[in-house]
Amino acid sequence: MELYLDSADLKEIKTAFQLGFLEGLTTTPTFMHREGVTDLDGMIVELSKIVPILQIEALGDTAEAVVADAERQLVLGLDPAKTVFKIPVSLEGVRACKMLRDRGMLVNVHLVYTIQQAYMAMSAGASYICVLAGRMQDQGYDAIKLIGDCVDMVDSYGSDAKVMFSSVRNVEHVRDAINLGCHTITVPWKLMKQLTENNFTTIGTQQFIEHTRLITVKVGEAMSSHNPLVAADTTVADAIVKMTEFGFGCITVINANGSVKGVFSDGDLRRKLSSEGRDVLSKKIGDFEYTMPVSIEADALLDAAAALFKKTSVDTILVTDGGQPVGMLDIQDLK
Repeated sequence: MELYLDSADLKEIKTAFQLGFLEGLTTTPTFMHREGVTDLDGMIVELSKIVPILQIEALGDTAEAVVADAERQLVLGLDPAKTVFKIPVSLEGVRACKMLRDRGMLVNVHLVYTIQQAYMAMSAGASYICVLAGRMQDQGYDAIKLIGDCVDMVDSYGSDAKVMFSSVRNVEHVRDAINLGCHTITVPWKLMKQLTENNFTTIGTQQFIEHTRLITVKVGEAMSSHNPLVAADTTVADAIVKMTEFGFGCITVINANGSVKGVFSDGDLRRKLSSEGRDVLSKKIGDFEYTMPVSIEADALLDAAAALFKKTSVDTILVTDGGQPVGMLDIQDLK
């Protein structure tokens, strides 16, 4: 099924065609008016240089007038092999279709609402027969059945015409077109962007990224910050100042030989203030009892850190390099 973009927004058109596989663009004077276009011919020429196939209106009260409008637009510099002229279905419209096809031009007979109209378009040699599904459904008609009937008719008679599913209002319309075996569909950009979206796909992708990170990234590369180091003879007050300067929730207390004595956190501070009062601020940070913190070497993989977090149920792990403290790994750093 050929996939067309349905738009007159130049920015989204350029973005959409970066996909590299869209067949072409369908647009209308109504779209262009809505986008504030004042130079219709200039816009058409610009679009023709961006898209592989451009489908544009050729209008007139008679078949001759429609043909003249198509030829006038070709004179602007359009490539007839890459331009499809859209003509509303009518007796004059299908006559114009035959005249243009006899001249080797491509034609989309559109605004089709009945199988009879589709038959006349096919008989006139239309390159495309375009049914406006959304508009039909707005009026209470069974557009899906009509499009299916049009596909069956074209295939049954061996016609080269391609049935186009247009006026796409939701992603379910795209599924309908696929199920019907429709030859062509033209989709607004806001809906086209949704065609690759699925919650299970998103979850699976996130898992792949997370697991890849766990087995390729080292702890030292992932730790969010280098927590401050303070000597054991530093006062609690000075330690708090340093903690604040670093904007970190804990500090690593080291002995005179550089070895780790323990980790003092803002939670420890609150508990000490509660139990000992403000006098605690003048005490040495090394005067307190510490348990050895959970630690991991900086060159270990995040997968090892994840296992350590699970085993110990802690939220932060001390990161060391050759046994010397260099920072802290937060459980959020795994993500």
